[in-house]
Amino acid sequence: MLLSRKDNLSPAYDEHLQRYLFGRECLVEELPFSEEIIKRHVRKRFITLHPGIEPATDGLMALLSGTKRWVCRRCGNTDPREFGYCSCSRCGKTCVYCRHCLNMGVVRACSRLATWSGPAPERTSLPWRDSSRICEWTGTLSDVQEKVADDLDQYQSEGKSFLIWAVCGSGKTEIMFRALEHALRLGERAVLATPRTDVVRELFPRFKAAFPKVPISALYAGSEDKDPEAPFVIATTHQLIRFYRYFDRVFIDEVDAFPYHYDPMLEYAVLKSAKEKAPIAYLTATPPPVLKSAFLSGKLPGAKIARRFHGYPLPVPKDCWAGNWRKLVGQGRLPESFNQWVRAKMESGKQIFVFVPSVTLLREVTELLQKRGLARVAGVHAEDPDRHTKVMFFREGQIRILVTTTILERGVTISGVEAAVLGADDPIFDERALVQIAGRVGRSASQPAGDVIYFHNGRTLEMIRARRHIEQMNSEGGF
Repeated sequence: MLLSRKDNLSPAYDEHLQRYLFGRECLVEELPFSEEIIKRHVRKRFITLHPGIEPATDGLMALLSGTKRWVCRRCGNTDPREFGYCSCSRCGKTCVYCRHCLNMGVVRACSRLATWSGPAPERTSLPWRDSSRICEWTGTLSDVQEKVADDLDQYQSEGKSFLIWAVCGSGKTEIMFRALEHALRLGERAVLATPRTDVVRELFPRFKAAFPKVPISALYAGSEDKDPEAPFVIATTHQLIRFYRYFDRVFIDEVDAFPYHYDPMLEYAVLKSAKEKAPIAYLTATPPPVLKSAFLSGKLPGAKIARRFHGYPLPVPKDCWAGNWRKLVGQGRLPESFNQWVRAKMESGKQIFVFVPSVTLLREVTELLQKRGLARVAGVHAEDPDRHTKVMFFREGQIRILVTTTILERGVTISGVEAAVLGADDPIFDERALVQIAGRVGRSASQPAGDVIYFHNGRTLEMIRARRHIEQMNSEGGF
């Protein structure tokens, strides 16, 4: 924590305060500097103060009814249900506060958010810029990947956003390398944002290996790989809420994933963290309707990749009737069709993902599989404190069956794994989730095929759409 310097304030600005606040947005009371220093910087316009919560004047119903609506300037929340009222000791009034970002500290109507509006701090030396190669990845891109990598770099260099709509396993990560290397050589700051912690943990070592001379910061809850001076940041979208007009280029991986796709705060955080007019690269196998429409209409530049990097098709899911799987599990049994499939995979030495729709079912299915004694089984979900260790053991082959919720539907690459969805007819498994689950299989050039089985008690429209989606991409890929 930086300490204030009451008696040593430079005539211009305090460099410690400059470095602490540059590119960030903080509540004034969170700043580890004296009130005197902060006020002096505000007067000299090195610091700009914004209200934490402001009245929102939009909304016809609010105008007609006279109901006051609010907007939180920290997280972008405008949902009336996500605001509360309290007797405020600071302003002495009944004060509105935001519940949506309460875990980051209380922001009230009388709060002030501070941002740095003075000159940028001097950068420390950037030795990697003098290297002939900043990116030391030794792999090769296919002709299609080369074209997309060039287009991405060109459009971002022109300040234009870009969509990469690519099948699971198409090599989206490697396609980013060229644009990222260009940004780093220019001395820019870049961020790769993703909704899931698991994806950050998966990508961080890959980028460290590709850019060994460049400081890279990984930001997620509990992360130890934090470097405040890093020019490249890989972060969960939640972590970007404290940044402000900081990044020159933004890459958003899995833009359709939960919770990003369902929480407007996360999109607000990403946009707020970027400099004005900073280009955004969207990467996804299943673009949300808004991006898909913008791309197809020509309003958003982009590219579509329908073939995996190794040149093999996506595994097409198979449907398998399992009867009333929920009732059977409640009775302490597993569907016989599912039992037979698991037994066959264990006898052939495979590793399998088993996706289930809820944590309750996860615990029950994990216990039932463990009782069968076919192989070492573990279950993981978002709140599991040992989740990352179990995934590591699964990656190393020490666990043969990993039962999981949709938390691992994307961002995890394990060679030779096959997948089953027990309860694919549950509403939680929409088209996007089912396509992403299928994308876990066949990602290795040495093992490009494998089973994807949807066990169900009646086919759903989402199951049909997922299968058609995969078949369409395979058709476009020439299969």
